Amino acid sequence: MNRFAKRLALVAAVIFTASAAFADPAEGVWKTKPDDNGNFGHVQVTACGAAVCGTLVKAFDGSGKEIRSDNVGKRIIWDMQAKGGGAYADGKVWSPDRNKTYNGKMVLQGKGLAISGCVLGICRDGGTWSRVN
Repeated sequence: MNRFAKRLALVAAVIFTASAAFADPAEGVWKTKPDDNGNFGHVQVTACGAAVCGTLVKAFDGSGKEIRSDNVGKRIIWDMQAKGGGAYADGKVWSPDRNKTYNGKMVLQGKGLAISGCVLGICRDGGTWSRVN
């Protein structure tokens, strides 16, 4: 391996390590709590610019069987801003079972992600989601 190739490999390794080190701790796949219909989903949480967003990637019925849903691929969380200490706010959370969008908050609690939100003074606790990966 020539010097240039070694340096290129080193730079690539540093960039990969740095990007992994700066990943937001909320990133990953989260299992939601069952909704009003008993269904739950897997939400992929990723960085979207300076914020955190989440998309429904799988849907399940109450028995845990994967089901087809028109909501798969839709945004569930967007514009969540990290506030420090595992807290996120100033974002939105969409609840498919009620078709309502809430002013949302999230808090990392151990291996869980507590979700809540309010709209017009009516608040809803989305429960604590568990990490899938």
